Amino acid sequence: MSNEEKVPLKSVERVSPEADGKTTENTVRGPGRLKRGIYLLPNVITTGALFAGFYAIVAAMNGQFLPATIAIFFAMILDTADGRVARIMGTESEFGAEYDSLSDMVAFGVAPALVAFSWGLSQLGQFGWVAAFVYMACAALRLARFNTQGEHASFTGLASPSAAGIICFGIWVCVEHGITEPSLVGASILAVATVVAGLLMVSNFTYFSPKTINIRERIPFVTLVLIVMGFAVLMIDPPSVLLAICVVYSLSGPFKALWAKVKSEKAVEESD
Repeated sequence: MSNEEKVPLKSVERVSPEADGKTTENTVRGPGRLKRGIYLLPNVITTGALFAGFYAIVAAMNGQFLPATIAIFFAMILDTADGRVARIMGTESEFGAEYDSLSDMVAFGVAPALVAFSWGLSQLGQFGWVAAFVYMACAALRLARFNTQGEHASFTGLASPSAAGIICFGIWVCVEHGITEPSLVGASILAVATVVAGLLMVSNFTYFSPKTINIRERIPFVTLVLIVMGFAVLMIDPPSVLLAICVVYSLSGPFKALWAKVKSEKAVEESD
């Protein structure tokens, strides 16, 4: 057969997965797949919060409750910082959001429950570990709802760091006053607070979201003075002040709903 009689091979056009809108198995798992990295700084901060939560668990298991509560406090600071850093640097990602939720579950779900159980709930027997489990399960549900719904202007349900603060700062205050092992009454109060904090996380009450604060905009000079005074008050008695802040914030949701209900009832009466 001559060269003129040979049938030319049909050229094969290589279509990229982006062009045809499909992702093939070779694209995902093949040797030539595109390797995507992760942003370093926000995830390092999230890892620090995760470590703080893990350290709190280990410390509580060894009876070191003061370091455990302080570790959860540092986890709160790091949890606030990682989101802020990601938004400022423009390094927000789906991986970072999921990683942050897993870190929150350890630091503000598992760790506070185990610290509370090791410090006082264990005295209540079965009721104690049930209270700890209710809190931990509610924290998981709260984080799952946050991931699926997304919340920006306000929080639906008490945020898990604030719920953890009610438990941990309360224990911190007791330890600072020399109460290393609570009485049966004290353990019962802790159990009620633990369950209530858990239920507030899965409630439909709306709470103010600090994410709405724009730290890059100009503020009045008096605001900076108030911030300085706030730090001064905090240094007087850190655990008591932090506990008061968490309690007031946790009650703001129910009071806000109650106030809205009263206003609506008054509006109905005036219209009649």
